[in-house]
Amino acid sequence: MTRAVCPGSYDPATNGHLDIIGRAAKLFDEVVVAVLINKNKKTLFSVEERTEMLREVTAQWPNVRVDSWHGLLVDYCRENDIKAIVKGLRAVSDYDYELQMAQMNHQLSGVDTLFMPTNPIYSFLASSLVKDVATYGGDVSSLLPPSIKDRLAARLAEGR
Repeated sequence: MTRAVCPGSYDPATNGHLDIIGRAAKLFDEVVVAVLINKNKKTLFSVEERTEMLREVTAQWPNVRVDSWHGLLVDYCRENDIKAIVKGLRAVSDYDYELQMAQMNHQLSGVDTLFMPTNPIYSFLASSLVKDVATYGGDVSSLLPPSIKDRLAARLAEGR
């Protein structure tokens, strides 16, 4: 069985994330969407909420499962017999950072990273940008799955 992991903070998951996850699901027997826990990052949604939202929106792919992890991604890969990390790239600036990470991960564990160019319609899309736009009342309905858009709106309304 070939397994890959799509790691990220997913705060919240966007249509760009789902595009990469769905394309990876066609290439691997199993894809694990790993919500990475970074105590230094201030997130809008808890790990549990992000995991729950991802389970809802990835249910269309039977070979995708969602998990969370605190620690080195390569340790997660080792513990779960995962040989590949799939990362979406939006622009050259993503590549510069992700290449360093990929080389470090390979050096530490032998796990390979596969870079998947994003669909051009999502090349500008980032969770932080979506949150900023939504905070000021902008329409993000084309950027998020409907269930996540609704939860984002509700969460932002709590803070007003």
